[in-house]
Amino acid sequence: MRRLAARGAAGDAGEVAAPAADGSDSAQARSPSSWRLIDLCAIWDAGVSLSSAAWNGASCGVERRRLNEAKKLSSVQEVQLKQLEVTRPRGLGNRERGQVPRMARQPAPPWVHAAFLLCLLSLGGAIEIPMDLTQPPTITKQSVKDHIVDPRDNILIECEAKGNPAPSFHWTRNSRFFNIAKDPRVSMRRRSGTLVIDFRSGGRPEEYEGEYQCFARNKFGTALSNRIRLQVSKSPLWPKENLDPVVVQEGAPLTLQCNPPPGLPSPVIFWMSSSMEPIAQDKRVSQGHNGDLYFSNVMLQDMQTDYSCNARFHFTHTIQQKNPFTLKVLTNHPYNDSSLRNHPDMYSARGVAERTPSFMYPQGTASSQMVLRGMDLLLECIASGVPTPDIAWYKKGGDLPSDKAKFENFNKALRITNVSEEDSGEYFCLASNKMGSIRHTISVRVKAAPYWLDEPKNLILAPGEDGRLVCRANGNPKPTVQWMVNGEPLQSAPPNPNREVAGDTIIFRDTQISSRAVYQCNTSNEHGYLLANAFVSVLDVPPRMLSPRNQLIRVILYNRTRLDCPFFGSPIPTLRWFKNGQGSNLDGGNYHVYENGSLEIKMIRKEDQGIYTCVATNILGKAENQVRLEVKDPTRIYRMPEDQVAKRGTTVQLECRVKHDPSLKLTVSWLKDDEPLYIGNRMKKEDDSLTIFGVAERDQGSYTCVASTELDQDLAKAYLTVLGRPDRPRDLELTDLAERSVRLTWIPGDDNNSPITDYVVQFEEDQFQPGVWHDHSKYPGSVNSAVLRLSPYVNYQFRVIAINEVGSSHPSLPSERYRTSGAPPESNPGDVKGEGTRKNNMEITWTPMNATSAFGPNLRYIVKWRRRETREAWNNVTVWGSRYVVGQTPVYVPYEIRVQAENDFGKGPEPESVIGYSGEDYPRAAPTEVKVRVMNSTAISLQWNRVYSDTVQGQLREYRAYYWRESSLLKNLWVSQKRQQASFSGDRLRGVVSRLFPYSNYKLEMVVVNGRGDGPRSETKEFTTPEGVPSAPRRFRVRQPNLETINLEWDHPEHPNGIMLGYTLKYVAFNGTKVGKQIVENFSSNQTKFTVQRTDPVSRYRFTLSARTQVGSGEAVTEESPAPPNEATPTAAYTNNQADIATQGWFIGLMCAIALLVLILLIVCFIKRSRGGKYPVREKKDVPLGPEDPKEEDGSFDYSDEDNKPLQGSQTSLDGTIKQQESDDSLVDYGEGGEGQFNEDGSFIGQYTVKKDKDETEGNESSEATSPVNAIYSLA
Repeated sequence: MRRLAARGAAGDAGEVAAPAADGSDSAQARSPSSWRLIDLCAIWDAGVSLSSAAWNGASCGVERRRLNEAKKLSSVQEVQLKQLEVTRPRGLGNRERGQVPRMARQPAPPWVHAAFLLCLLSLGGAIEIPMDLTQPPTITKQSVKDHIVDPRDNILIECEAKGNPAPSFHWTRNSRFFNIAKDPRVSMRRRSGTLVIDFRSGGRPEEYEGEYQCFARNKFGTALSNRIRLQVSKSPLWPKENLDPVVVQEGAPLTLQCNPPPGLPSPVIFWMSSSMEPIAQDKRVSQGHNGDLYFSNVMLQDMQTDYSCNARFHFTHTIQQKNPFTLKVLTNHPYNDSSLRNHPDMYSARGVAERTPSFMYPQGTASSQMVLRGMDLLLECIASGVPTPDIAWYKKGGDLPSDKAKFENFNKALRITNVSEEDSGEYFCLASNKMGSIRHTISVRVKAAPYWLDEPKNLILAPGEDGRLVCRANGNPKPTVQWMVNGEPLQSAPPNPNREVAGDTIIFRDTQISSRAVYQCNTSNEHGYLLANAFVSVLDVPPRMLSPRNQLIRVILYNRTRLDCPFFGSPIPTLRWFKNGQGSNLDGGNYHVYENGSLEIKMIRKEDQGIYTCVATNILGKAENQVRLEVKDPTRIYRMPEDQVAKRGTTVQLECRVKHDPSLKLTVSWLKDDEPLYIGNRMKKEDDSLTIFGVAERDQGSYTCVASTELDQDLAKAYLTVLGRPDRPRDLELTDLAERSVRLTWIPGDDNNSPITDYVVQFEEDQFQPGVWHDHSKYPGSVNSAVLRLSPYVNYQFRVIAINEVGSSHPSLPSERYRTSGAPPESNPGDVKGEGTRKNNMEITWTPMNATSAFGPNLRYIVKWRRRETREAWNNVTVWGSRYVVGQTPVYVPYEIRVQAENDFGKGPEPESVIGYSGEDYPRAAPTEVKVRVMNSTAISLQWNRVYSDTVQGQLREYRAYYWRESSLLKNLWVSQKRQQASFSGDRLRGVVSRLFPYSNYKLEMVVVNGRGDGPRSETKEFTTPEGVPSAPRRFRVRQPNLETINLEWDHPEHPNGIMLGYTLKYVAFNGTKVGKQIVENFSSNQTKFTVQRTDPVSRYRFTLSARTQVGSGEAVTEESPAPPNEATPTAAYTNNQADIATQGWFIGLMCAIALLVLILLIVCFIKRSRGGKYPVREKKDVPLGPEDPKEEDGSFDYSDEDNKPLQGSQTSLDGTIKQQESDDSLVDYGEGGEGQFNEDGSFIGQYTVKKDKDETEGNESSEATSPVNAIYSLA
């Protein structure tokens, strides 16, 4: 597990906010969302104030290997960067920042370095005057000194400046005034000095090449840009030329020159074939820095392609190709044998003479090179020789600078980046091979274009103050310094008694308003120049605050922060800090005030929270501002993800549990290998964990949990190791080539975290089974080279498969082919057999030999045969396949057989004889004296006499009995007469036939069986099986119509197996683990129904039924009674008490109370019914009755529910059966009707329409069936 912690960005330093523009102190103004960040220096301080021990992962006051790094810039912080350019206070000098410790192991993010640079510029850079004050011009943007443009685009030369009043612009070209108004193609952008040269209407860009300089002017002075040299990019065409083939002796050196056309900028050179295939380069063949292609020694395989130099031009994005070179290599070894490429002494094997190295570039033994300071130094040595020489680099009198030096182009080039004066001296390259060595010395001189030691800065003074401008630069040779004022040489400017020039310094004394101007310092030598503008501004300004008022800064506990108070004034104001309105100035202890007035708090504590006031004062007045500081708890990951090792396909969970300040919004995200993790459908991200399902190899890597708030973040890193199949081996090489062996060497692939246990070497040959790979041998995982035993006359190709615990790798790419020479076979085909397919033939077969045993071309087989023990002459034939049929043979006669391999190199060894037999015929005799003995009701034993061997006419396979069921001894019982068989292998004289049906008549016949088939049948034997036990009764059904009875039904057994005597029923009551006494009932053979009267309404019953004959009872069938509807399992109360609920006193009392209540209701209903069973419906119904209504005549209507009441003359009982009903009216409709009720005087109130709709009635049927109230109603 790896732990990182970031107190980053505004987190360590604090988040700085400012209220709305109206400055109101409303709740909205105090809301963090309405405040904005502005203090970047404070942000950096938090990022770099750690000790190196913390960056090394030690516990620098933070538990469990915490590391601090700065948080990435938020969009609010980017706004702050822009504000810093205009909010630096007047009079800032170089701040004392103390020693910044180096960060070890974990470098700070790139944005931190940018923030640090901006902070340093703000502390010691040029003074910024608020733009609402008058000031001379300042150049803010300009094109580079060497400005190369694309001829296809319009030309743009940038020049932008600021000042108050806004400056005006003009240009010079080649040191002469450039009149823009006279050229219609040239224009200047509005409010800018940027030139735009438009070629849409024609014109040549080359006409505008030259040196341009921009002048920005207002009434306080003139600022100058650099001298900008404008050049138009050029990509000239390659001259057409016909190149003759280059003839070279094998082993000789060769240089193919490119000579690209001169372009601006220089093109990128690369070599390809005419078919656009890259030229493979190595230490023997490589491209030099000048674009030429160098061969240290030419080999025959270099003829296989041609060589074309290509130039890619930057601006046009075009590639120009030179006509290709064709090589003709003269050699002493005219064929290109691939096996010689891997020969340990390839050059000697090809007859190439070895020679000592010599330099192809540079020529001779010494050379010199000049490089400018800050540029890259590239030294190159390319040598020829046989074998190819190795190159090594050294510096005379010292070591190579390890932090800046790197080797390129197969060690033929040495590059030293960012050269300084100490890199000058003598370097030498050493080229060596086994024949000798040679050295070339390169003398390096480092020169320098001018570079700043002290660049002049803007000077802001109050009237009567003194100041100075300093312009110090260095270079090699020493640069000269020239001062100018407002673009004119200082010597030709009007004299100024307050100004004194002393070399690289201008001193101002008792300055006045008239001294305002822009000074230029130009320092130059033969390698370049530097031009800097610095203005002198004389102002009389009272103090003013440059930052928003009432800032809010939120910081993290125990971190360091800095409170900035940007201000401006002239003369320079003094700044003091106060906390919570206290009179004492804050300085010392935990506080430190910098010269520019910034207040640093070295370690934030809870008591540091409060309101801080900064006050700036000079002789013209004072100004103040307030900063409110809030202290927040840090974000901490207290349960971190752990390193894990997982197999492919498993599930992994990484934990990340966080504590944070509740007033800050927490965001938890994940990184993989320091990049944002994409959460796909195989991943699940939760608040405190990350789960990966079906882990794959691509999931391996470091996982970082990032818990961040607006102020800080904490990081915890873990590494997931996925055990996967190994990568394929690569770079197979064949060496030590011999007639029957070769050494195969390979480079192992990545084991993917699971050690390789084995390597399997496979081979393929292209003659017998092309494209089919066969296992050759297997080796331990620690081996990467093996000697392979080979067979003659095989064109081998090999590949290797790596194996670990997870699985096998993909096969490697195949090796080169290697063919072995031929030889006579050393073995003969195996599995030779002789068998007859007909009664008068014999088919001889064998397994053909494979490619590794053929040993030569035209593999064939010599087949020989003769009758055994007759000593007759051998018959023979040559066969190319794998079978031969001998015809006209006697029946089943033994033969001696031999099969011998032969190829064009000779015959194989003498083969051994194999015994085969000619074809068989059907047996001629049947078994005799067949005797049958009945063993029991389902089995018999057989006995017979064997047949004579000459009647078998083949190999005796078995004696076989055919039998069938003729009839049953039971009348009217149909039986199947399908024939069945029982086999008795070998020469046996007895056997047993089982699985017969009892109480049946059977017939049986026997035959002899050989390889051809059955012989004749014996005489038919008849036997009878005795009575047996019956099979189980069929379709045993248990039904429970009510709580008092259980009905049982069954069908007769499928196989009575005798005369049925009856049935035996055994049943027992059970409730959970409690089991009652078993009861046995016997029935006659005709009875198939039985009703059990229940004695226990709660318990269930288990029934076991079997049929019986006089032999005994047969197989039994078991069923259980269904569980009650409201009882899935016995209740806990009943299980504990083990008592019948019907015997409980409380239950009996409850039933009596219900019965009494129902009786009272019945009496009331009968009284009401007798008082008015029919009501006039015309008073109750809103619609008249139709003419078809049978009740209309007497004006009455029967209100009984015709849809829902039972059928006429019946009622429903408790068990759901239909019983005869005495009355044709039902009270059920009234007792449970949701729309009817009784009023206070006992009369019935209700609507006389249908009481219940059909759905409601059907939904209540089950409850009515078991309700005691409905039961009593049904009895009324």
